[in-house]
Amino acid sequence: MSGPRPSQAKRAREKALIDKRQRKAERRQQANSQKERPNRADGLDPDIAHIVPGPQPNLVLEDELSSGDE
Repeated sequence: MSGPRPSQAKRAREKALIDKRQRKAERRQQANSQKERPNRADGLDPDIAHIVPGPQPNLVLEDELSSGDE
């Protein structure tokens, strides 16, 4: 008379969702492990290696001083 029991269909859907989540988590973990990251032996990031902490020189004043000498 009626089709399969709803509880069995629901269990099947939930199992499919859990399997899909696990596969997605594995793909994410694999992708994160394959990303290239700058790993230098000296521990310096090449993008910020030249930056000096502390007050920075005022470039506007330096330009005014150098242009006044002309």
